[in-house]
Amino acid sequence: MSKPNVLFILCDQLRYDSVGYAGQYPVQTPNMDKLAAEGLAFHNAFTPLPVCAPARQSMLTGVQPDSIGALFNYNFIKTNGADPARPTWVSSLKNAGYRCGFAGHWDASPHGSEKDFGYETIFDNGGWAREIGEKYGSIQYENSWFGCTNPIAWEDTKTYRICQAAMDFIEDCGSEPWHAWVDITDPHLPCRPSEPFASMYKAEDMQPWPGFGDTLENKPYIQKKQLENWHLVGKSWEEFAPTMARYFAMITQTDASIGRILDLLEKKGQLDNTLIILTADHGDTSGDHGMMDKHYILYDGVTHIPFIVRWPEFGHADVQKFACQCLDLGPTIEDVCGVTTDFPRHGRSVRAYIDGSETPDFAVFTSNGQQFGLFTQRGIRTEKYKYIWNLTDIDEFYDLEKDPGEKINLASDPAYADIIRELGGKMYRELQRRGDPFANSWVGWQVGC
Repeated sequence: MSKPNVLFILCDQLRYDSVGYAGQYPVQTPNMDKLAAEGLAFHNAFTPLPVCAPARQSMLTGVQPDSIGALFNYNFIKTNGADPARPTWVSSLKNAGYRCGFAGHWDASPHGSEKDFGYETIFDNGGWAREIGEKYGSIQYENSWFGCTNPIAWEDTKTYRICQAAMDFIEDCGSEPWHAWVDITDPHLPCRPSEPFASMYKAEDMQPWPGFGDTLENKPYIQKKQLENWHLVGKSWEEFAPTMARYFAMITQTDASIGRILDLLEKKGQLDNTLIILTADHGDTSGDHGMMDKHYILYDGVTHIPFIVRWPEFGHADVQKFACQCLDLGPTIEDVCGVTTDFPRHGRSVRAYIDGSETPDFAVFTSNGQQFGLFTQRGIRTEKYKYIWNLTDIDEFYDLEKDPGEKINLASDPAYADIIRELGGKMYRELQRRGDPFANSWVGWQVGC
């Protein structure tokens, strides 16, 4: 058999519960669902850091972003990040004879472009923008971050064109082994779906997110400040529901574009010789907890993401074990393709989740704030509980069986003291393993370490 191809599809700001295979909301994602039905469908995958650039840097390097100084978006606040001089799984593929193409908006290192990390550029962002300007003129979008219907035809949207560029690259590779990183910019807000997708979901049919109606009582002060800064205080569900409907529409529109790539692989007879990985960098509140975007919180809406791995050798399984998809990406690709990179990793191949290997029964994630100032958070999530260590404010603890919307903070409830202590120690040890700069004796006493 020829070398396996590698298709990595990344969606920006896609929640786990908003993909069909999760079975929680009536979002139409037939292509993602088909991948899930034919591959490993993870139901407990969590991002290591729910911000765009840090998450991508962890995908590229295989290490916790905080450990290399990738604390937040480097185009917002100057920060450290992935070094092109350090080998990655991309350079390993390239050295093994793969053609590597990148389509989308590069956001994986402040120290170099996709070309510096071994990729051919296969989508011209500037060229697309100029073409849209010439074809449609100056478009005046309404409703700011809350979204609206897009006058651009689906075939002219950025996501469609990104996927088309990936298809052109695959065709151009012929019989050469290839890897394509397809970095889709949707459904990141503002959601502006084109027809016919824009009309598929009605605001009046939208049911509130489980966290909507959160009073934020006994929560870190910064969460209330977040509402003030976004001018969201007192906003009703009737005001948020259209945004949720547009979010779902963008997801279905994105799924349709992805489906075109999968159809091409089937037509070319390459589907079963292509490792396909689909995931997201993080989720989105889109009205959950009365918020927009993803900063200053570690609720499931922004940390819990879809993760699908299709490779015939792995077969199909609904995987309930906890995974960190960003950290597991590189080791999985190297495992399947038979290449290695000689530097430490914080993740593992997904093979470990199906062959009986020991895997964690928890997820750990971090955040460092961004938009309106810095705020250090570290969290751990199990099947039943979530504990969030807020280094400069009150901690958070949620009993997820009783409170799936994470509305009631029980961090000060003595009935949970032993559980919190146990989770704090487990989280702290994992943070140390990942090289977290705050897993030290100066502040470790806060979690009993």
